[in-house]
Amino acid sequence: MEIKIPCDDDGYVLLQCHLCGEYFKVRGSDINSDDFYQIWCPYCGLISDSYVTSEVIDVALKSATNTAMEEIYNVFKDFEKKTRNNKFINFKAGKKPKQIFIPPIQSKIDKLETCNYECCKNQAKIMPLSKYIGSYCPFCGGRYDEL
Repeated sequence: MEIKIPCDDDGYVLLQCHLCGEYFKVRGSDINSDDFYQIWCPYCGLISDSYVTSEVIDVALKSATNTAMEEIYNVFKDFEKKTRNNKFINFKAGKKPKQIFIPPIQSKIDKLETCNYECCKNQAKIMPLSKYIGSYCPFCGGRYDEL
């Protein structure tokens, strides 16, 4: 199963640090690049095990549930066909389960501003206040004060 995470109009993907809970964005091309194998949180400066947002996790769980329910129904349907002419066992699969609605993933946080990290010659989108008080480079983890 594959879940596609959309980019915003500038090509940035929304991420969430599971250590501090803050949101930030990096370019989708940077996430898929071999140049960066770790991402540091620009706010707490730590490396999280995952930066997947709760919205993406919710979509993944609903997709997995839909797939599992479909597979279980198919197994029951096959069993129903096998027992159709059996005089000892008569099995009915019942109604096909309804699919859980999965809303499309959206890059919903637009209040983030682009920060230029000169250390790595790259950019990320972070909260405006963090641009002024300083942040950590998501690509090398170094402390960075833009102003």
